Amino acid sequence: MSSFENLRIVDNFYQTSLYFPMPTVIISTLCEDGTTTLGPYSLVQPYYVAGKDFYAMLLCCRNSSNTAQNILRSGKCAINFIDDKPATFKEAVKLSWPGDKPSEKMPKCNFKLEKSMIEEESGEARPMVLSDAIQVIECTWVRELDGADRDMPGELTGYEPPYHDFNGITSKFGAHFILKVDKILMKKKYRDAIINGVRAKDFPALPVDYGYRDSKNFWFHRKTKMRAELLQVRKASLESVRYAADRIDDKVKFTDDALETILGVPRVFLPAVLKGCVAWANENGVTLVTAEHMKIINDKRSKEKAKK
Repeated sequence: MSSFENLRIVDNFYQTSLYFPMPTVIISTLCEDGTTTLGPYSLVQPYYVAGKDFYAMLLCCRNSSNTAQNILRSGKCAINFIDDKPATFKEAVKLSWPGDKPSEKMPKCNFKLEKSMIEEESGEARPMVLSDAIQVIECTWVRELDGADRDMPGELTGYEPPYHDFNGITSKFGAHFILKVDKILMKKKYRDAIINGVRAKDFPALPVDYGYRDSKNFWFHRKTKMRAELLQVRKASLESVRYAADRIDDKVKFTDDALETILGVPRVFLPAVLKGCVAWANENGVTLVTAEHMKIINDKRSKEKAKK
């Protein structure tokens, strides 16, 4: 006998048939006249996280929205992560009514905007970003994937087939955008925490929402105290890691003390870690990787620390 009850799956199942925790972000895009408009979203997540030529986010949205139409036109957007203050969330909800034109909602918007860092550096036209955002991801739509480069703005009552599988116009009223991560911007205190080591008190206060649930309210909750749970480390033997290391490259070799630094790496990830070490060694003219070299390799933020 199951301890669960069945719930019918309906449209927008993530909020009508589930309690599904999501981020709350404000996406800024460029209007046809070059001004910036804002829209709140939750269906956004990492997409390409490793092993590709670039990193990417995925956005799911209504294809007639200002956001979708502007991305179809310019291919540019910025994902702004807001804080969890009730006043901030209230401002986000103000921007969420479907069908509002930018000229109608932006004059009432209290979010402060500033020029994109990419635009400042290159002069390329970009949507502005939220000055009070905790972090921002500046993105470019990868329109060539899935043949989506043929998708054009202008259809506000629904697109006719054929539809794409995962990028561009994916249904009569829906769109998915694979967004290349061009630049990550972050306020100094949170950037410093990532570089120097994050403690519980360093995590930003980001809201988590549960969507439009009862035809009346958006529901969200604020950050509470962070809790750390130690990872379970299962160390391999030096002999087994040596066996893998000796077969990864015929020129680059590792000392025992170097391999001891990666005994805790899960076996499924070990080949990728060793290949990364070999790539670093080849770039730096090293044929015998030592523990000191591994310290440099493992410190992903070493270059950023050196700049401070």
